[in-house]
Amino acid sequence: MTTTSRAHAPTLEAVAARAGVSRATVSRVVNGSPTVSAPIAEAVRQAITELGYVPNRAARSLASQRAQAIALIVPEDVGRFFGDLFISDVVAGIDERLEDSDYVLNLMIANHDPTGKTMRYLAGGAVDGAIVVSHHTSDKFLGRLVETLPVVFSGRSTMGEDQVNVVDVDNRHGGWLATRRLIERGCRRIGIITGPLTMQGATDRLAGWRDALDEAGLEPGPVADGDFTMVGGVRAMREILDTHGHVDGMFISSDLMASGAIPVLLSRGLRVPEDVAVVGFDDSSAATSTAVQLTTVRQPSREMGRLMAQMLFDVLDGRIASPNELILPTELVVRDSA
Repeated sequence: MTTTSRAHAPTLEAVAARAGVSRATVSRVVNGSPTVSAPIAEAVRQAITELGYVPNRAARSLASQRAQAIALIVPEDVGRFFGDLFISDVVAGIDERLEDSDYVLNLMIANHDPTGKTMRYLAGGAVDGAIVVSHHTSDKFLGRLVETLPVVFSGRSTMGEDQVNVVDVDNRHGGWLATRRLIERGCRRIGIITGPLTMQGATDRLAGWRDALDEAGLEPGPVADGDFTMVGGVRAMREILDTHGHVDGMFISSDLMASGAIPVLLSRGLRVPEDVAVVGFDDSSAATSTAVQLTTVRQPSREMGRLMAQMLFDVLDGRIASPNELILPTELVVRDSA
């Protein structure tokens, strides 16, 4: 077997000669410039493939004064990061967008308030920007972060949308859709299991639940915090049944919590949806893995990830100016639970 050393690797000039274009044109194609016509760009890409040319990323970074890296910051503990289906879908969308770029993703699980070492790393030029997923009002370091780097948030920030870049879904309307479905089924005592109310998405879904009940002239049912986890859904459902008694409808504001709550209802001899109708939120894989297929509110989590990465690239490249807000629609997906 023979190998080619880096010293004998194909050069930018060799690609240009093979494609019959200038070195500058090859450089523009490699850097993703939209100014090269499609036929010429295709000829360059074919030459790159045929020669096995690999761009010198370090040299390109020096030339552009860019690190060619972005930070994915998740202010949660490790268990939440690996167990949350929403986070995994968002990260998959970010990764899909990065596949079409020269950027690498640096994952930082920053539990609530990262150390000075972490902030020094972020401010030291190792990354060009950051994407923040799953943040809370207690994450005080975010104020310092947005003063240091271009940042895009998944979900509305507690700092105010006039200060930051945001990609989110209409959580309030989604909560209204879920609760309206239960009302239309004839439910009259409708409870809710929320996520942590230190998160804007959780408070927005709670507000949507209240909106629908107010419109229908119904009194709010019991409320419990399920922490956006399966275990939390179990605990919250038990709390509602043990403390508040009868409910005939439940809006459970994540599918993961619903996957914990539904078995609790069934274990108490309650039928879903005949005795208690249930609507979740996310339309994640958990919605179809429960004992009763879950009616839920769909949010395009993977698309959110892709759009956050694109928004950050647009800010870095000067195509748009901060701040930006992109709110995506939600929709009801009807299955068996309501």
